[in-house]
Amino acid sequence: MKILVIQQKMIGDVLTSSVLFEALRERYPKAQLDYLINSHTFPVVEHNPFIDNFIFFTPEAEKSKIALWNFAKSVKKEKYVVVIDVYSKLSSNLITALSGAKTKISYHKPYSTFIYHHNIKRRNQTDEACGLAIINRLQLLEPLDIYITAARPKIYLTSEELETSKQFLISNGVSLDKPLIMISVLGSGPNKTYPFEYMAQVIDQIVATTDGQILFNYIPKQEADAQAIFKLCKLETQNHIYLNLFGKSLREFLALTTHCHALIGNEGGAVNMAKALNIKTFTIFSTWIDKDTWNIFEMENVNESVHLKDYKPELYKGKREKDMKPHAMELYHKFIPDLFYDKLNRFLKMFRS
Repeated sequence: MKILVIQQKMIGDVLTSSVLFEALRERYPKAQLDYLINSHTFPVVEHNPFIDNFIFFTPEAEKSKIALWNFAKSVKKEKYVVVIDVYSKLSSNLITALSGAKTKISYHKPYSTFIYHHNIKRRNQTDEACGLAIINRLQLLEPLDIYITAARPKIYLTSEELETSKQFLISNGVSLDKPLIMISVLGSGPNKTYPFEYMAQVIDQIVATTDGQILFNYIPKQEADAQAIFKLCKLETQNHIYLNLFGKSLREFLALTTHCHALIGNEGGAVNMAKALNIKTFTIFSTWIDKDTWNIFEMENVNESVHLKDYKPELYKGKREKDMKPHAMELYHKFIPDLFYDKLNRFLKMFRS
């Protein structure tokens, strides 16, 4: 039996959807379990023992209808019995439609119901700590008689990766006996990035409260923006920041994060990865992202989060978060750090050196 799970695009989505595989392996121990993803997201699921093969959605298939058609036909040749389309967009609709699978599962959308045998309606609320992002994915397993109410994404690092990252930190003057905090200084785009001056104030507060050591999470092409935030920090704070110590690859970032006491900053893939590594998190949500969906495993003193809606609910009255996307930057300027300093300080007390 061959089963394909489709989850294209973002790192956080690919990591979150990987929870399906452990449950599938338990239900079908001899099945071939494959994962269709974008290649740049592979590091977060590399070495996952429950996934047999990876199929990489190519850049050509994203840009060309002919390439997408040919890609879908290549997937059809694998003769999957079950296809679980978590992505549920036009490209994955086509891949699933042409797959020839006897069982096709996805989320309910009026325009694509004819493609799938099972169209699962998303829930919009849950009491489970794992959050809606997990709950809605687990619902996709129910047509296969798999009923679980919670699962946690996991990232699998090698002992060599862990030891190399440890020695890298030590050789660059980082003490593993003092608080070490990773800052997710930049989001995936401007409308998912806390304003630079506000982020600098947050970092000042972290250092003042913990006297800790600070690492920035960014990639080389974001260096100018990381430098800009660094320069907005107080001089005393700058002395605690190891600006040039960062993971040059996603796997290096993951390994470095395992040695941190917490990850604090913009909501996104970095937060989800930290949670999968069992690192404490404090998340600042973008003003238009639905916190109820993505604040997975929320727990006091473990994984905490803040959203402008928590403090100024009147701004969202009668509206959904995604309706606010065109006004994200304007709303961000109302989301001043003073609003959540009390909550942040309570969280930081755990890391005082």
